[in-house]
Amino acid sequence: MGEELYSRINELREQILEVRETVQETNERVAAVENRLDGQTAILEALAEKEGLDVDELLTEVAIEEAEAPAENDRSGGTETVPDAEGDAVGDAE
Repeated sequence: MGEELYSRINELREQILEVRETVQETNERVAAVENRLDGQTAILEALAEKEGLDVDELLTEVAIEEAEAPAENDRSGGTETVPDAEGDAVGDAE
């Protein structure tokens, strides 16, 4: 029984080490993605500023639309149309 318990503890130790490695790799990937996202955000903000767009205002509008969207989906039965490049509704977003 002691040998079986010792074997099980070793298996658990190996599993814990694997989980630690996975967590560390995931943290590194997340950090890399966050760095890329920060760079892309800076580029987009610079382009928006160059075009005379107020990024904060746009983000506020999007947040308001997203907050209102669940209530609209409840009333429409869960279907939603999306605008095309000209702003015309083109079908179901799902």
